[in-house]
Amino acid sequence: MYQVSLTKVVEKMGLTNITPEINTDDVMITQTDINRPALQLAGFFEHFDSDRVQIVGMVEYTYLKKIEEDEVVIERLDRLFGGKIPCIIFCRGLEPCERLMEAARRHKVPVLTTKQHTSGFMAELIRWLNVELAPRISIHGVLVDVYGEGVLIMGESGIGKSEAALELIKRGHRLVSDDVVEIKKVSEDTLVGTSPEITRYFIELRGIGIIDVKTLFGVESVKPTQSIDLVIKLEEWDKSGEYDRLGLEEQFTEILGNKVVCHSIPIRPGRNLAIIVESAAVNHRQKKMGYNAAIELYNRVTGNLQKNQKEE
Repeated sequence: MYQVSLTKVVEKMGLTNITPEINTDDVMITQTDINRPALQLAGFFEHFDSDRVQIVGMVEYTYLKKIEEDEVVIERLDRLFGGKIPCIIFCRGLEPCERLMEAARRHKVPVLTTKQHTSGFMAELIRWLNVELAPRISIHGVLVDVYGEGVLIMGESGIGKSEAALELIKRGHRLVSDDVVEIKKVSEDTLVGTSPEITRYFIELRGIGIIDVKTLFGVESVKPTQSIDLVIKLEEWDKSGEYDRLGLEEQFTEILGNKVVCHSIPIRPGRNLAIIVESAAVNHRQKKMGYNAAIELYNRVTGNLQKNQKEE
């Protein structure tokens, strides 16, 4: 199970901790979903998921103010905080009532505030948590941003992945990661790749050693993260092997349950890998925009054959 500390959430979202005596380093967030505890303040706790971050907006705050003097509020707050919720966040700069603060301190639950509007804050928090808590995997390969398309270059060690990446960088494209790519599944359609912190922006070139791409080529030559749109697998040339020469049907590879378009490129002396990768990236973008060169050629050939048959 992936988790992120509440301290990191506080720093990322710019929250104010009004219970500084409670250590947020020890509080771990494990759920991407959040909860607005309106029903719980009304006394309904069935199907209540206490692992979620609790968000209080204007509706919950107004209701809480109305029942603040009612003794039943103590019981409901004790039940809410007694469920070991990770924290409770007040939006719009709203100030919690004293009874809520007493219950929070009693159960050692951090109380946080933000001046952001409730809906916008919730959307941003959920988006960020989806990335931080996403399923992930590490893959041996090179990730490069080519014309805005995230290209993951894979292949056996020593086949020329890093050399291809270096040539792409010299041609104006951007390196995300060399050797090891950490991939997160942020949605059913999106995979995001990044580099391990320790090897970020470094490339290993056999015979030369380690080079720092950011220092050597400038900040415009690197990128911290990139969605993965295309996979290119480099293979040793096999005379007896069969390779796709038309591209009428897309080939896919599966990463964390997501299907990604994949091309197998045979390697032999004299082939310019950088230009091949560039062409594959541009062709992939064209297909996403609705144009497929292979289908266009097929239609022209079949149309010409039909025309000749009619003339005969």
